[in-house]
Amino acid sequence: MNFTGKKILITGSSRGIGYATAKLFLEAGAHVAVNGRTQDSTNRAINQLGRSEQLVAAPGDVSHVQGCESLVKAAIADLGGLDILVNSAGVAFEANIKETDEKIWDQTLNINLKGTFFCSRAAQDALLAGKGNIVNIASDAGLIGDPSLIAYCASKGGVVNMTRAMSLDLAPDVRVNCVCPGYVDTDMVRKDFIENTPDPVAAEQALVNYAPLKRLATPEEIATAIAYLASGDARFITGTALTIDGGGVAA
Repeated sequence: MNFTGKKILITGSSRGIGYATAKLFLEAGAHVAVNGRTQDSTNRAINQLGRSEQLVAAPGDVSHVQGCESLVKAAIADLGGLDILVNSAGVAFEANIKETDEKIWDQTLNINLKGTFFCSRAAQDALLAGKGNIVNIASDAGLIGDPSLIAYCASKGGVVNMTRAMSLDLAPDVRVNCVCPGYVDTDMVRKDFIENTPDPVAAEQALVNYAPLKRLATPEEIATAIAYLASGDARFITGTALTIDGGGVAA
């Protein structure tokens, strides 16, 4: 896949899947706008990627409309347009119904669902002008229920169905798809779901056992799927949810 000269914004690209995706696109010749919640986190990611003329900073908080509009506007201005938007910013809190308070609910839905919508809305004119595409990061938790992840499941289920609706609104000029990863070996998964437990070894093994392929995905594997959906090879694919979970949903 060759993305030479393509102008790409990736939200949440200061770490995890977003960072791996930024690295892949950069190596494939794209010009990439890197987004972290703060200027510091954004600059740190750019330095790690190897500061170059192909990288621009687009810091901003996607949990509110103004943040979405501001970072998208900055990315488009610095890139000189936009061909691809990847909505990767996301959070997850392990909490069941009783434990999920308004703060957890609002933070999860605001970043994962509201942020994805309003970044896409802010980018639509530029994407329509260049007949580009959007790739949203959903989750297999948006396709099936997962215990103690109720707010996360609600947010990612919303991303999956919103992707379908958005693909109809923006067709035929802009394609919209999403990927649905299972457990991925990112710092978020390690800090929030493995290390933050009484028995980290057992917690990691439980996540490994979740997938019939018996391992965690790598961020690079998810990035490759994102790049495929964003590429010309997927030019007849829109409104789809690509599951990358080692067989978890099938089980």
